[in-house]
Amino acid sequence: MELNRKQFDILSTLATEKDRLSQRSLEEKCGHSLGTINRILKELAQQGLVADGRITPAGLNALEPYRAKKAIFIAAGFGSRLVPITLNTPKPLVRVNGKRIIDTLIDACLEAGISEIYIVRGYLAEQFDQLLYKYPMIKFLENPAYNEANNISSAMVARYLLQNAYVLEADLLCSNPAIITKYHYCSNYLGIKKERSDDWCFTLKDGYISSWGVGGLNCYQEVGISYWNESDGHKLAGHLRDCYEAPGGKERYWDYPALSEYRDQYRIEVRECKQEDIVEIDTFQELKRIDKTYDI
Repeated sequence: MELNRKQFDILSTLATEKDRLSQRSLEEKCGHSLGTINRILKELAQQGLVADGRITPAGLNALEPYRAKKAIFIAAGFGSRLVPITLNTPKPLVRVNGKRIIDTLIDACLEAGISEIYIVRGYLAEQFDQLLYKYPMIKFLENPAYNEANNISSAMVARYLLQNAYVLEADLLCSNPAIITKYHYCSNYLGIKKERSDDWCFTLKDGYISSWGVGGLNCYQEVGISYWNESDGHKLAGHLRDCYEAPGGKERYWDYPALSEYRDQYRIEVRECKQEDIVEIDTFQELKRIDKTYDI
């Protein structure tokens, strides 16, 4: 069955909280008024999706089309800004305070119940095999064009896997695994709210991404983690191919088709996260600040 947004908000909250929640707690977590919570709970109870304030097996079934089922990691690049560390080690495998960067994201995905995990690799590809000791469920996808094209080449390799899937840049250090969530009502990007940004950022109109570019005011700074629902994932496969094969297409970022060229065909939200939730370590100097063992 198809859920409306308020039904989804309440059901997904009940599904991911271990303790029984009061209506007041649901009000705080969902952002809907107490009156709305009360009304929607009655609707859900009548449909057999909620009973005694808890989600039922039928409720979990209703959430299944909204569940994140896959995670695709873009990990093929060289990581030139982290030289000299990346001369011998792909950036996602660099250890920060004893833990590989990519592990922080894989662990967050597993915690959210996502066990179908793909890693698109290229530079020093064989080194990623070490992940199989800890994560035997990983499947690798090879990007033979990583050295001659932008990361759109990695998305091309994985383009038929994008339905109900996270796409994650594999060089992000995650300190809050809760930013990877189990259920999604629609496609979305993680973003950090900023009064001013000189980085890639989004602006919104009617709750959806309306523009994307470098620098902005009162915007959301892009975090390289997105989620694509089933219909958008299907569309994106074709749009990626069309952009990649167009003149200059190999130089594009992988998210150019949905955020720019074909933006009017997508309704993409921003899920807000905090600056401290996730860090992209851009330079060796930043790495030394975060992990003092490199400062020698």
